[in-house]
Amino acid sequence: MRLLTLIPFACALATATNAQAQQVARDDGAPHGMVALGAGVVPEFDGSGDVRPLPFATADIRWSGVNFQIRGPGVRVDLVSDPRFAFGPVVALRLPRNDADGRLGFLPEIDTAIEAGGFVGYRIGGDQFGQGAVQLELSLVHDISNTHDGLLATGSASYAAMQNQDMFVSFDLQTTFANANYSRTYFGIDQAGAATSGLAAYRPGSGFRDVGGGVTAGYWLSERLGVIARAGATYLVGDMADSPVVEEGRRWQPAGGLMLSYRF
Repeated sequence: MRLLTLIPFACALATATNAQAQQVARDDGAPHGMVALGAGVVPEFDGSGDVRPLPFATADIRWSGVNFQIRGPGVRVDLVSDPRFAFGPVVALRLPRNDADGRLGFLPEIDTAIEAGGFVGYRIGGDQFGQGAVQLELSLVHDISNTHDGLLATGSASYAAMQNQDMFVSFDLQTTFANANYSRTYFGIDQAGAATSGLAAYRPGSGFRDVGGGVTAGYWLSERLGVIARAGATYLVGDMADSPVVEEGRRWQPAGGLMLSYRF
């Protein structure tokens, strides 16, 4: 699970917020863009069968030719001043797994992880408002907090089905590849953990973690204020889906939320 919002949300907003922010952007040297805050529900942890409420947040602020972005759990900077191409560093948080229910509560707790890396994106098509655009993106992050010492690569694509001055609707798809360090931290069970929890020992390898998708919709109530709603889910696959951790929870990982947005 990721802090503040769900994984596919970043891809959907990459198309929606960028185009919406450009509508009010001006080259006067001052910051311009959009911020949105709200609340939603996300899985308690990877593979959990329960959800919990969390704040949702996103932002896309352009200042002096550089885009500063909040994409749910992470902060990133688009260093390329180009309407089609994006590239830059990213830092993100991954919430801890603690206070788990049932037999999972006997497994070792997992601390908050800090992940850092980079992203690259490219937008294809789209009119002046971004309608019809396809946003492709690839991000690569590595744990720098010694929590899971893993590497994750996420590929995503979103399509701006409707986008104008008053509203937008975007559909997205995504998948994540994780290495063995990550998968064994969050989905593996060693002999000691098996003995204390009663679950079978399990040692997953690297592979694709999930596939997912969702829909994001927004409506501008005025020139400045609007609302954004999001619903989506990921489905765990491969070695990680076969983990006893997931057997205690579920493969489907739904999430959603509602935010109030402001553009300036």
